[in-house]
Amino acid sequence: MTSKHYNVFVIGSGIAGQTAAEACAKSGLKVAVADKREFGGTCAIRGCDPKKVLLQFSELMQRSKQLKDLGVLAQPEIDWKTVQKFKSQFTDAVPVSTEKDLKALHIDLYHQSPKFINNSEIEVEGKIISADKFVIATGYVPRELHFEGAKFLKKSDDILNLTEIPETAIFIGAGYVGIEFAGMLASLGTEVTIIERGSRPLKPFDPFLVGLAQKRLENLGVNFIFNAEPKAIEELYKNYRLSYILNGKKQKLSSRLVFNTSGRVPAVKRLNLEKATIGADDTGVHVNDFLQSETNPQVYACGDVSNLSLPLTPLSGLQGYIVGHNIINGNQKLFEHPLVPSVVFTHPNLCSVGLSEEQAESRYKDIKVFKGDVADWFNAKKNNEDTYAYKILVNERTDKIVGAHLLSEQANEDINIFTTAMNNGMTVSEFKKMIFTYPSYANDLKSMFKSS
Repeated sequence: MTSKHYNVFVIGSGIAGQTAAEACAKSGLKVAVADKREFGGTCAIRGCDPKKVLLQFSELMQRSKQLKDLGVLAQPEIDWKTVQKFKSQFTDAVPVSTEKDLKALHIDLYHQSPKFINNSEIEVEGKIISADKFVIATGYVPRELHFEGAKFLKKSDDILNLTEIPETAIFIGAGYVGIEFAGMLASLGTEVTIIERGSRPLKPFDPFLVGLAQKRLENLGVNFIFNAEPKAIEELYKNYRLSYILNGKKQKLSSRLVFNTSGRVPAVKRLNLEKATIGADDTGVHVNDFLQSETNPQVYACGDVSNLSLPLTPLSGLQGYIVGHNIINGNQKLFEHPLVPSVVFTHPNLCSVGLSEEQAESRYKDIKVFKGDVADWFNAKKNNEDTYAYKILVNERTDKIVGAHLLSEQANEDINIFTTAMNNGMTVSEFKKMIFTYPSYANDLKSMFKSS
């Protein structure tokens, strides 16, 4: 085998890997990047961006249904093949442009998943590569399910690339991915069932708002089956039949497609991390506050695959920047957990930032809980929307907002207002003095402190 040496070898070409690689290359270091899939990462090609392109069409259908007989006389028709062509305008160009940008920085590219041989060497494309530093930025992959017929399961990639809307679909897992795509397909006419091992969907989110979001999805026709254990899938002529255990009894359900939306895990399985004494588990590669491996100082990890990260693109970019800086200058920059808002793109959006009610109660002596189901407020009523709610948590001693949870059509934008307020330590009194446009969902935020 031929051999080659780099100052920095980056594994993964998403935003985290790109950011670290570009910083190192611009500083004059000899850099290489490897990826087993198209260059550009999950978010831009098979995640956040294409998902949002598709979701707007289901949102259009849902909005039209809400306004039916209120001026909308007929439902729009969706040409899904044309929708997919439109989506491809955003995704198809990403690998080419990413490779072009990296090559312009004289970064060598490898199109294969490397495997560690020892602490300082990997094998990739039939070559033995050594490096002074390695950066693992491989992101997440779908969690594998192991039961009979699991090979028939489809993944989120398959949902994004559907050539037609299926008549029926089963989702195994009621997390972000399952809930978002179940809502999308249900709005487009699919009969959807969600099978969940736990007792509720979207565990990280506020149970009050999740309950309302679940009811909304049920009104769309989504059927939830909780505390169920999938056991097998068999292929039929046109459909698949899923067997599962519910209340100790075996049940069966047939569907055109069955999707694995049981969650995502750090993509480290193929890397042979143990050969390089790199500690990792289901939370990701174990790193210190400099994002450096706790067990191999030649290795850094950033983005989703780091055990100090969350699966959010802006956080990946921040971690990539920190890793690049620390490789170039020595460990100087610490990763300090920023306040990070989260969103589930249901219809309406479910969002959160800061502490949950349980966390707030354990951290502070006295908290105020402002909570409301406000589907009767103007902004919901003008859309004929039956779901609009919130829960805001305030430290009573300081009058500062410590947690915000929203369920509304504009929650994905409004949560950023709360994030800004919390980052700047605003009190409720200061927040309520702000002037927003009216009538707007943003202006409603001030009214959320009137009832508790």
